[in-house]
Order: sequence, then C-alpha cells, then structure tokens
Amino acid sequence: MSLVGTVTGAAHASPGVDLAITGMTCASCAARVEKKLNKLDGVTATVNFATGSARVAFPAVVSVGDLISVVEQAGYGVAEPGPREDDPAGTPGPDAGDDETAALRQRLLVCLALAIPVVGLAMIPALQFRDWQWLSLVLASPVAVWGAWPFHRAAFVNARHGAATMDTLVSVGVSAAYLWSMYALFFGGAGRPGMRMGFTWLAPGGGGTAETYLEVAAGVTALILTGRHLEARAKRRSGAALTALLSLGARNVAVLRAGNEIRLPVGQLAAGELFVVRPGEKIAADGVVESGNSAVDTSMLTGEPVPVEVTVGDAVTGGSVIAGGRLIVRATRVGSASQLAQMARLVADAQAGKAPVQRVADRVSRVFVPLVFAIAATTLATWVATGQPAGAAFTAAVAVLIIACPCAMGLATPTAILVGTGRGAQLGILIKGPEVLESTRTIDTIVLDKTGTVTTGRMSLADVTAARGDDRGEVLRLAAAVEDASEHPVAVAIAGGARDGLRGLLPDGSLPAVEGFASFHGLGAEGTVNGRVVAVGRRSWLESRQAATVPQDLVLRAADAESAGQTVVFAAWDGKIRGMLAVADTIKPTSVAAITRLVDMGLRPVLLTGDNDRAAQTVAKAVGISEVISGVLPSGKVEAIRSLQDSGRVVAMTGDGVNDAAALAQADLGLAMGTGADAAIEASDLTLVRGDLLAVPDAIELSRHTLATIKGNLFWAFGYNIAAIPLAALGFLNPLIAGAAMAFSSLFVVTNSLRLRRFQPTVIRQSPGGLGS
Repeated sequence: MSLVGTVTGAAHASPGVDLAITGMTCASCAARVEKKLNKLDGVTATVNFATGSARVAFPAVVSVGDLISVVEQAGYGVAEPGPREDDPAGTPGPDAGDDETAALRQRLLVCLALAIPVVGLAMIPALQFRDWQWLSLVLASPVAVWGAWPFHRAAFVNARHGAATMDTLVSVGVSAAYLWSMYALFFGGAGRPGMRMGFTWLAPGGGGTAETYLEVAAGVTALILTGRHLEARAKRRSGAALTALLSLGARNVAVLRAGNEIRLPVGQLAAGELFVVRPGEKIAADGVVESGNSAVDTSMLTGEPVPVEVTVGDAVTGGSVIAGGRLIVRATRVGSASQLAQMARLVADAQAGKAPVQRVADRVSRVFVPLVFAIAATTLATWVATGQPAGAAFTAAVAVLIIACPCAMGLATPTAILVGTGRGAQLGILIKGPEVLESTRTIDTIVLDKTGTVTTGRMSLADVTAARGDDRGEVLRLAAAVEDASEHPVAVAIAGGARDGLRGLLPDGSLPAVEGFASFHGLGAEGTVNGRVVAVGRRSWLESRQAATVPQDLVLRAADAESAGQTVVFAAWDGKIRGMLAVADTIKPTSVAAITRLVDMGLRPVLLTGDNDRAAQTVAKAVGISEVISGVLPSGKVEAIRSLQDSGRVVAMTGDGVNDAAALAQADLGLAMGTGADAAIEASDLTLVRGDLLAVPDAIELSRHTLATIKGNLFWAFGYNIAAIPLAALGFLNPLIAGAAMAFSSLFVVTNSLRLRRFQPTVIRQSPGGLGS
C-alpha cells in the first residue's frame, strides 16, 4: 500500500501526511478509523468520510507504515496511486474512484433488473400466478447475496474487529428478510400454491411464516445501491472544482537552453530558466515576462473574466492561458512553490478538515449503530410481548435497522465544505480551513488597510492647473517630459498621466525628448526640453532655483489639493512658475460597491492606515467609511485590532502587505489580498486571489452560505433520524419505504450541498467615483 499526498513538515518534530482510505462506507467507518489512529501516542488524525481521506500529524517515533498498519487492522485500506511524477503540483492521476463508480453502477443495474420483478410480484396481486413465490426466490437470491455482498463483506470485517457500522445495519436487515423468507417458503405456509400478498405502507401484520419478505431483501438492496451510486456521483461533482484547479497546470514546457527550445515535462523546469509560451498555451510556472506581450486569461485562478494585458517586466502566473502573441518568461516559482500549487494545497487543506459543527455529528455516529441495534431488539421484543404476530414484529424491527442510516449525518458537513471551498476557488477565494466558516458568522467589524486594499497603492495624476496666461497642455507636456526620465513614484505618475492623455490635454500621449536631465533627491528634477530649461519639484526648491514666487491662484489650488490628501509639485521655466500638478493614490474602481455590500451585511468598516489623517479622511469619505484610524505605524496595527477587540467587537482584517501580517493573525478573521506579500497570505484565514476589494464581501457571503448549508444539512439529518426511527419501531413504515427514505436522506444532503456550485455573489451596480477619477 502507498499513501496519497505528500509528507509535510519533515524537518519538524511532528510531520503530517494525507492518507487516502479505502473501504469506508459511512460516517461510522470514518469515526472508527479516526479513533484507532488517535490511540497512537502523539498522533492527531482527522478522517473525512466525504473525501475518503485522513489527515494525520504524528511524532518522529511513529512511521507512515505504522499508520497504514493501524488503518488495515481496523479493516480498511490505503489506496494507490500517488501524485504523478511529471506534476510537481501534486495533480492526482486517473481517479481510482472512477473504477469504483463503474463497478457500483454495474452491480446496481443487475440488481435493478432482478429486483423490479420481485417487488412487482409482491405488490401487485394481479401478477401473482401459481407458484410465483418460487420465481421471486430465484430472482431475489442473487440480489440478496451478490448484490448486497459489499454490505455483507463490510459487516463481517467490522464484526471481526468488534465494531458495527451502517453496513452492519443493512446486512443484518437484508439477511434477516431473506433468511426469514427461506424459512417461510420451505418450512412455513408461504410455499403453498396460490399464495397471495399485497403491498401496504405500514408494517404488515400478517402471520409471519405465511408470507415472504423477498421483496424487502431485493428492493432494499437495490434502493440502497441506487442511493450509494447517486451519492458517489454527487460527491465526485462536489470535488470537481478542486479537480479542475489541479488540472490547470501545464504538462510540458518549451525551455530555452543554450539558445535552443527543448520540450520537457514541466517537472524538469528550474527556477531562473527561460521558457516560451505561444498563443493558446498554458504558462508553465510563475515568472516574469522577458520578451513579448499578450493578453492573459487568468479566470480560473482569479475568477476575473477579463483577460489581463502583460508585457516585459510584468509578472505572470502558472496555469493561466495566453490569448495572443508569444512570450518568453523567466521562471521565478516552479512546482510546489507556484501560486497554482499553493492554491490547490489551500483548497485541499480546507476540504480535508472538519468544521466545529461536524464534531457533534461525529460523536453521534460513534454510538449510533449500537443504539439502533438496541432499538431494533427492543422493538422485536416489545411487539412479541404484546401479543402481536411474529411477522409484524419482525418487519418493524427490520424497518428500524434499514431506516436508521447515519450516512446523512456524516455527509452533512464535508460535502458542503467540498462544494463551498471548490466554488470559492473558482471565484478566486481560498478558504484555509472549515473553522473559518464559523468566524465569518460572528464578525461585526471589518478593518481595511488603505494602501493596496482600498486604493491601488500606485500614484496617478489627479490634476493639472496652469498659471494665468499659461496653457495646461504645455505645462503637462514639458513637466511630463522631464519626469519621464525619473523613477520617482510622483514622476512616474505624471509621465503616465500625460501618456494616457489626461482629460484630453495630450490625446496623442506624445512627449518631447529631454536633454541634460538632473535629479535633486527629495526636491525635484530638471532638464532641457525644446530648448527650455524646465524644472519640476517642491515649491521652496523652485522658488529659490528660479528666483520666482508661486502665483496666488496656484497657491490656493495647491492648498485645496493638499487638503484632499494629494501630493503637489510645481513646474517652472524661463524664470517663472507656470503650473501645478497633483498626484494621488487612486481608489480602486470597485471599492465603493464593496464597502456598500459590507455595510449591507451588517459590518462596520474601519479604515486603517499609516497616512496622515487628512489623506485618510479623504479616502474614507470617497468610499463611504465613517470610522478612520490613521497615522498608525506597522507595529501599531496589532494594537489597533486588539483595541477594537477589547471594546467588544469581533474583528475581521483585510490587508496585503508584510506589515499587515501580524494584524491579520491578531484579527478574529484575516483576509489577505492575494496580490500582496506572502507573509500576509500565510497569516490570513481567507486568501483573495484577485486584488479586487469586492472579493472581501464575496468571501464572507460564500462562507456564510456554506455554513448555512451545513446547518441545514445537519438539521435534516438529525431530524430525519429522530422522526423516522420511532415511526419504524411503531410499525408505521414498510421496510421498502424505509429503504427508499434512507437512500433519499443521504441524497438530499449531497444535492443540497451541490446547490453551492451555483452560488453567485450579490451585485451592486454603482457609478464609479472617488479619488483620482
């Protein structure tokens, strides 16, 4: 046997491993395996029935072989295969579940073909010819023995280990019905020619050996196999998002070595190497564009449908597809270090874990099956003791065994998590663990870092004002020509604004050449443009350099701009200050709609920034935030979060920088923008792959929907059993109806979870606005 997944944390005292467990058929099986593993000293195991996996942390004195041995001693196995060698991201090979599903479908079809005539003959007296019951025996025997063999085999294995599961309930119920029918046919009155039977919704009160229960043995087997097959298909669909995410990775790559293109498996690409990507191909690894330009489709990674234009110097992500052009990319992160692999790992981690609400279901599952056997035995004894016919007592007891399936309880939480986290991955939302879902329900305050979260974190040209008698276009053209030679953020913003044709001033975006450029650190820059010596910089520096004063109209305009949190520079030539240019950190286009949605969800937004209060208040007013914490040093962000918590608030924090990591960890719920620093992403509970602030309410809304689905599933699962078992014990359910209800219970839970695949975030349409617009 081999393990699926990889051993992690090998350098630590307590490594972890993922095991793919085979043979689990219900929540009781998962509970047994988990209990056995946790009995080992120092071992902490979480077994997930829906994913068929065990996540195990264990000390150095325990080996993986020890873990596999414990699983096998419990009567289960560990499945082949592991990750494919050519896929460092750990993409699984052909799904072994496909073969299991195909085998289950084949068994189901045969059983249906045999069971339908048996059930029809027993239910419809008009079809009951002379000695029909013997034909029923011939048809029902393969179903009760071969068709139900998976249940019998699992029940036998469990019995050898002193345990009972849902398979035990089904096996005992089907065997009892079949063996009772054999006894009635050969030793009772059911074998007499001309015997007649009819269908009743209630447990029949006949004379026991005068009737057969072959339709129960065959019908229940077929119904439960039907439920199992539909459940297996639905579970595979619930994990389809992760499968799609894993399949995004490229399989091979054209590497440039010694000037030649060599087509290699992607696993052989090393960081630092150059590789070629052509139109329609997937980018093999995270990297930086060295040559070429193209539109890149990142929709499966970010949930953003609009392709992104990239050119030399831009970062690209492995798994995205280029729509046109040819790129040469230098790999920066390959294999398991790539963003795609990290996303897949985060989603898999979340799906393998357990939400706190699931612990209740797990505890119930551990004692549920023995309790059901006790109720069935009590039902049989009570009916016989009160003088009821043996056949009615037997039927009621069998109905109790068959209807009391704990599968719905075991599937309620993990299937919802499977679908919810998978849907999140499609929307660019990575939920790190199931416990995060609980946090999203309780938060009442959301703290938003300003730079890079609410704003773009990049300066843009906000305004150009010319002195009286000068031309705005000329001011922008000459100032931008000088600034174009500088790398200062303010200079880059001015040159970029000119090229973009700000407000039609320079529609062609053309800039004249600059000669004799000189930069004066912290003050400004100077150069010769079209024969004029042009200087751009601080007011005091320009006034001394040009021996001129700033005109009063520009002074007033600059004061207004600075009060709005903008940065102001002046332009001068020929001994006169000609104009003023203002730049500002631009608010993201979706920030206003995102804040509106957060408020509608009952959250109080707080803007947190190290900027001065004037700039912070300007941004806050533009996006609709009334509470501002400004002038906070990176080390003070944790204290700001803690202060809000001490006042009784449950706080979520959104940020993207290294200086946000500690605050994200301190918050009750941390949300990291995936465009930010790795440290922030590592410290958060939710990672938002796209840099759009709308991803924040999307993530909270999806998490709350998933939690609501889990609670709805658990309510149904517990309510079903609480209502169904007494009805069966009192004789109000025919075993066939009980079998159908049991299958429907599990199917309902899975299909209810699958509704999350259609989750769409709330859309608020709002006119764009804000700083720098």
